[in-house]
Amino acid sequence: MASAAVLWFGETMSAVPLRNSKAAASAVRAVTVLGATGSIGDSTMDLLRSSPDRYQIEALTANTNVEALAKLAIEFDARFAAIADPNRLEDLKDALAGTATECGAGESAIIEAAARPADWVMAAVSGAAGLKPALAAVDRGATVALANKECLVCAGDFFMQRAAKAGACILPADSEHNALFQALGSGSREELVRVIITASGGPFRTWAVADIEQATLAQALKHPNWSMGQKITIDSASMMNKGLEVIEASYLFALAPDEIDVLVHPQSIIHGMVEFSDRSVVAQLGAPDMRTPIAHCLGWPDRIVGPAAKLDLAKIGQLTFEEPDLDRFPALRLAYDALRTGHGATTVYNAANEVAVAAFIAGRIRFGAIARLVESTMNAWIREGNRAPLTSADDAIAVDHNARNKAVTLLPQIALKAS
Repeated sequence: MASAAVLWFGETMSAVPLRNSKAAASAVRAVTVLGATGSIGDSTMDLLRSSPDRYQIEALTANTNVEALAKLAIEFDARFAAIADPNRLEDLKDALAGTATECGAGESAIIEAAARPADWVMAAVSGAAGLKPALAAVDRGATVALANKECLVCAGDFFMQRAAKAGACILPADSEHNALFQALGSGSREELVRVIITASGGPFRTWAVADIEQATLAQALKHPNWSMGQKITIDSASMMNKGLEVIEASYLFALAPDEIDVLVHPQSIIHGMVEFSDRSVVAQLGAPDMRTPIAHCLGWPDRIVGPAAKLDLAKIGQLTFEEPDLDRFPALRLAYDALRTGHGATTVYNAANEVAVAAFIAGRIRFGAIARLVESTMNAWIREGNRAPLTSADDAIAVDHNARNKAVTLLPQIALKAS
């Protein structure tokens, strides 16, 4: 059942080229960054900036930040730049006047950027909007560094099938999945016992349930270890992000839910572990810096020099671990429920969470109501008999759209219960 689109369990699958260090090191790699102005995009551009002779920028995209996109396109001499907001095309053209960079705007332009002939694509467009662009890169057989969880959470089965069919190579750019990717090469599928995804526990790791319920936006955004965007930081505080990672790991590495464990590790030094049948546990360690997994993907199949801080375990002194508390953080339990339910339930889980987080940011619900809205939306979707296999991006987007509408409908009563 191993995915044919990733290097998995020490075997080079048909969709992944054999390792050839000299060939990889000597070639200039054409690169596209989808979501270049976000937090992942910023880290990626920082790495590209350090090796200007090794990479040629084919295309860059952004959501609404025309100024930042144009600045990057000029700095890196990008061949194409696209802004997702269709109303900002003229602004982008004005910002790039006098350059050779082609411009585009709207969803079709983002997909065009992904479809252009880059060897390596960073898929970092957040949300369900990142699915079609990522598929455009997959369908032409590109190497795709996947930083968009929604591609797998919303459409995992057919996304990986499409990648295998096209001969695309999927490299996990998320820190936890990249850690598993590195550790899985130490054994075979038959030798696997489980994978372990670590979680920092977020800012509310030691808080009581009543305090978590009343947590403010400012408190939710104070992550103890990682510097990330607003949405993912809030997801980390609720452990919804870890639930999304469990789902992603299942699809990415063809794992059953019972083969995936979560362990709270407050120091965020061990990012993922794999246990094999001889009871060996192989772990990947590193300072909490997203540039490390991105550098692994950018250099793969080789390793490049990364700018993250050197890991000093003696200075850290100790590494501690805890079982996740599913009563205080029900979002993680809901992820396993969605994964076992299947047939679009994970899409509903993600869509309802996006509605819930937006409502929390807007002050419409309390922090503790985020998971309740997700659970209510999932239960309503199941009761209405909507479960069916997802076979296309349009199927996944339709489920996503319907789940968002359902979550919006349920929002007032969830907010009322919490008041």
